[in-house]
Amino acid sequence: MTTATETPTAPTVQQQAGILLNHVAGYAGYRAIAIGIRSGLIRQLADGPATPDQLAARSGLDPFYVAVWCRGAVAYGIAVRGSDDALALAPQMGTLLLDDSSPAYAGGLFETLAQHEIFGRFEQVLATGERMWWEDCSEDWIVAVSRTGKPFYTRLVPGALDRIPGVAALLAEGTTIADLGSGLGLGVVRLAQHYPTSRVLGVDGDAASNDLARRRVDEAGLGDRVEFLHTPLEELDADAEFGVVVNNLTMHECRDIDEVARRVWRSLEPGGWFCISDFPFPDNDTALTSVPGQILQGIQFFEAQIGDQLLPRSAYDELLARHGFTEIDHLDLTPVHSVTFGRRPPA
Repeated sequence: MTTATETPTAPTVQQQAGILLNHVAGYAGYRAIAIGIRSGLIRQLADGPATPDQLAARSGLDPFYVAVWCRGAVAYGIAVRGSDDALALAPQMGTLLLDDSSPAYAGGLFETLAQHEIFGRFEQVLATGERMWWEDCSEDWIVAVSRTGKPFYTRLVPGALDRIPGVAALLAEGTTIADLGSGLGLGVVRLAQHYPTSRVLGVDGDAASNDLARRRVDEAGLGDRVEFLHTPLEELDADAEFGVVVNNLTMHECRDIDEVARRVWRSLEPGGWFCISDFPFPDNDTALTSVPGQILQGIQFFEAQIGDQLLPRSAYDELLARHGFTEIDHLDLTPVHSVTFGRRPPA
């Protein structure tokens, strides 16, 4: 412990090297896990323990390469080796990496972070600062982002919404729900399934996403209660139509969040609720250096290319207060997922 008059000792070369090497190890682990997901090796292990040779035979892959990957799976903590040389997935890894219906699912991150749109393109346009928008992204990127966002909808609907008493009451009796930035339709399907007495409107500015979302809704047999509107959120034009407005992971991408908040206010029935589900970006450097902070900073490399950045959660408190919402509060669902909500006062 240093006193007020002592100068803290500078970190040694070895200590600073440890920071860098941890990042190298993390990158190697990330790549090995991503290979395991894409190749099906992790799914094969989820079917039951196997030696490297058995795993190679099951998957139709080269035995020598599979043996190398198996050592990596043990090294990076996703598999454990038994006394008979058979590997099994480590506890909970099947859920975390494969079960996209689970609120704990994290496997989508290994798909998303591998896409060119995050780091590859960022480095290419680092000198020019050239921007893009979602229609400039590949279909692989859109699908990967949708899978990564799925557990956010799983946690939000019905769990988080049912924890907000005013929202839960409206949804229980039946209302009209708007899902702003509805993307590929994961949210509108969950909303329609869990609140069968409500109608749902998906709002998105990307026509291709709306088309794919409509197909998803039709396949789920929900087309009679779900509609779609193709418009930027800043141009939402509705008067007192909705009891609940939900925005999941897209508020930070709006070109003008104040204009969106104004239009949401106008679109809500008196007494209606606006729920913003988003990444809570760290508001100080200590939080930024945490593991959740480092992951969210990774997402910022993509967000920069579409001209925005993730926002601290408190920014949404301030946004809702500026536009007259009351009963403002929030739920922290995970270290990378918070829901901020407020109410348009009753007439």
